[in-house]
Amino acid sequence: MTAQRTTPAPKLEPAQDRVMTPLQAGPAAEPFVAGRAGRAARYGAAPSRATARVILVITSVLFLLPIVAMGIFTFRANGGGYTVGHYLDLFNPALEYNYDVLFQGIQNSLILCLITAAIILLLMVPTIVLIEMRYPRLRRIMEFICLVPITIPTIVLVVGLAPTYSVVARFVGSDAWTLAFAIGVIALPYAYRPVAVNIAGVDMRTLTEAARSLGAGYLSIMWRIILPNLRRGIIAAAFITITVVLGEFTIATFLGRTTFQTGLLQVESGDPYVAVIFALLALLFGFVILLIIGRVGSIRPKNKD
Repeated sequence: MTAQRTTPAPKLEPAQDRVMTPLQAGPAAEPFVAGRAGRAARYGAAPSRATARVILVITSVLFLLPIVAMGIFTFRANGGGYTVGHYLDLFNPALEYNYDVLFQGIQNSLILCLITAAIILLLMVPTIVLIEMRYPRLRRIMEFICLVPITIPTIVLVVGLAPTYSVVARFVGSDAWTLAFAIGVIALPYAYRPVAVNIAGVDMRTLTEAARSLGAGYLSIMWRIILPNLRRGIIAAAFITITVVLGEFTIATFLGRTTFQTGLLQVESGDPYVAVIFALLALLFGFVILLIIGRVGSIRPKNKD
């Protein structure tokens, strides 16, 4: 009888001994190698820090250069040199009549801001919430309806709205506040997006069912649960609507209403310095609005013990 030969089993190398070089690992090891080397990990087409800084500097210069030029222009004197007289003219009672149309336009625009924001939020927010909770299949249709006005030129909307406003003037007059209905159509796409994004990040159905199981009614759910969770989107929608109203010129011009933009145009023909001053103030107001959107939306309510 011959003894059976047994071949020894191959020795397995321990896992820690099998070391792959970065060349063997390929692109997957690049973030790890960059981290070990003290460099920031880069994914995809992300620019390096130096490139990002160059882009930021160029963008800042292109953005700030016109604003700085406008600011310098407001201090230019008619005979040469610089003066603050153009700012003091705003408080001169003798020149009040020259700027009356501008202040009237500012007053009309502020009223338009309140009415337009109220119309959009009171109609849009409950509708979006209702569709999200009860009729989710209509979400695409709602989005299409809200985004259609952004694809239509404003001048085309004015041509279609002019006959309608001739009828509106017979019943409620031709005051500037009636533009809220037309400007609301233009501002709808910009106001819809922040609220829709905010709703997408909140589980509305679960929160609603939990509140109903505790005996809460629809109004209580809307006021105490839904609106606090949509605060950031609602604030952003309201302020974006305000900026659209303050910047609207085409509708007010063709329908013969006096607003902030039309007042600026009329004052600019007589005193361009004051027109540029108010344009700078409008830019500053828009910047403050962006800061408010970022700050107020990030504040979380304190828990009540």
